[in-house]
Amino acid sequence: MKDLGMKRATLYGWPNTYVFTKAMGEMLVETLKENMSVVIVRPTIVTSTYREPFPGWVEGVRTIDSFIVAYGKGKLTCLLADIKAVFDVIPADMVVNAIITAMVAHANQPCDNIIYHVGSSITNPIRYNNLKDYCFRYFKAKPWINKEGMSVKVGKVTVLDSMNSFQRYMFIRYLLPLKGLELANATFCQYVQGMYLDIRRKINIVMRLVDLYKPYLFFNGVFDNMNTQKLQIAARQGGVEMEYLFYFDPKMIDWEDYFMNIHIPGIVKYVFK
Repeated sequence: MKDLGMKRATLYGWPNTYVFTKAMGEMLVETLKENMSVVIVRPTIVTSTYREPFPGWVEGVRTIDSFIVAYGKGKLTCLLADIKAVFDVIPADMVVNAIITAMVAHANQPCDNIIYHVGSSITNPIRYNNLKDYCFRYFKAKPWINKEGMSVKVGKVTVLDSMNSFQRYMFIRYLLPLKGLELANATFCQYVQGMYLDIRRKINIVMRLVDLYKPYLFFNGVFDNMNTQKLQIAARQGGVEMEYLFYFDPKMIDWEDYFMNIHIPGIVKYVFK
């Protein structure tokens, strides 16, 4: 089913089943809504909570968190991306606040297919270079302690800015040594089996991440949030408390403080195992 879903998604121009099914959902709503008033809220990459129910709350591994987890555990040594590109993120509680505000704003005002993009790429952009720096600084100062009680040391990742450079890196760093270990393993009766399996596992992790996020690693687009900014203005004019209660303006986020003191600590606390 997984392979069939990917085949169908790519057939219709979508990079994976995730975005394909989201598009299908919007198409279904458009087809079946009849006279119903519809508001669509499209969040970008959703990250851990900014404030509520408490800072840093997150469940499971989401998008960029895969890189943070793999890096913090010492399993990621390279980053394939346009390091200057913007990656659009928004904390989960801001998405919830935007949804609630949009519902109230249109409760008595029928509308037809108004779309609210909830993201940060225009009003408060953050770049992959920032993420790389935050991860290095955090785990250098506070290394993860594994199940054996050993602290995992991390180094600066090698930045690869094209698929060709990635393929060369993987061949020299992993595939070539792996082939040598495979031959040695067969010759010496599985003597280096542990090392062989460890390298193969690291290769699989990197390849899985690249395959999953390949459509987005060199994406240089930003998302128009003009409607969302208008919603913020209308809410403020209507007396809605936007600073501490129904906040969803990404301009209020200090990304360095958020990643260093909220998001990465939240990932370590709730996701690392």
